[in-house]
Amino acid sequence: MMYTVAELAKLINGEVEGDPNVEITGIAKIEEACPGEMTFLANPQYERFLETTQASAIIISNDQKASGKTVIRVPDPYLSFAELLGVFYPPEKAPDPGIDSSAHVSENAKIGKNCCIGANVVIGSDSSLGKNVIIYPNAFIGDHVVIGDDTTLHAGVSVRYGVRIGSRVTIQNNSVVGSAGFGFAPKETGDYEKIPQVGNVIIEDDVEIGAGCTIDRATLGATRIEKGVKLDNLIQVAHNVVIGKNTVIAAQTGISGSTEIGERCMIGGQVGFVGHIKLGNGSMVGAQSGVPKSFGDGSKISGSPAKPHREELLIQVMQKKLTDFYKRLDLLEKQIEEYQKKGNER
Repeated sequence: MMYTVAELAKLINGEVEGDPNVEITGIAKIEEACPGEMTFLANPQYERFLETTQASAIIISNDQKASGKTVIRVPDPYLSFAELLGVFYPPEKAPDPGIDSSAHVSENAKIGKNCCIGANVVIGSDSSLGKNVIIYPNAFIGDHVVIGDDTTLHAGVSVRYGVRIGSRVTIQNNSVVGSAGFGFAPKETGDYEKIPQVGNVIIEDDVEIGAGCTIDRATLGATRIEKGVKLDNLIQVAHNVVIGKNTVIAAQTGISGSTEIGERCMIGGQVGFVGHIKLGNGSMVGAQSGVPKSFGDGSKISGSPAKPHREELLIQVMQKKLTDFYKRLDLLEKQIEEYQKKGNER
């Protein structure tokens, strides 16, 4: 598959500087690209490769200095790169519609048109699949589950009783949706009474869930993942959590019960949220933060315990100086002792 730079620029509404007739056969990383390939520059850390890259063309921002090579200028190089990846590397072909002979589909389950149900899939009683749904091998769908159109469940996914999944949702391998929430009431005897988790999970349209995620059903009501949310791998979402529209969360983050994450938030990896707090819309949370309390709209927080990002940066700077401060304090104390000693001798 080959395109000219001019053809690619048209696809991403970019402006060409240099030779528009250069032919491109693929996309590669800026430090690894070969002649005939296109690359992009979105992170200033890679700017040093502009002069040395072997790429035949580079996608850069409107205000980026050119390197003398053929470039396509766009407002957002990373977004344009993502768009062109789909041109050179189309999604894998969907399996043919049909139900594998080894699958077990309940007699009263409703299966929409053009669905593909793979080997060893189990679909429970009174569950409903929309049209064009793909269920890869060894997935489990419990009773009374509803799945919308054009949704894909990869191999090993488990969707438990009563879960509702919208349209155009993707769930990667071995994620579990609708497992029992972590609820135990302490008793006077020192042991625990398990609290029945009788709610469900609602996943709205256009959500993507990575591999190995666990999303617990609510104690009462619903655990809700709103439209457009993107979850990385190995994320724990506890009972009654709400994640607002178009929020993105990186790997190994854990969200405790009844916490509400606002819309359009960006959360780094390995973040921990305590329960029963709220994070406002449009907030950003740095990686490995421990969030112990609520924060309002537009918050930028980091650290453990999490605090405003600027405050955390100041603390980190001061921590690096502690050894020097200690040495200076120790010297001052010795000087004061000497001064006092001389004063007493008089």
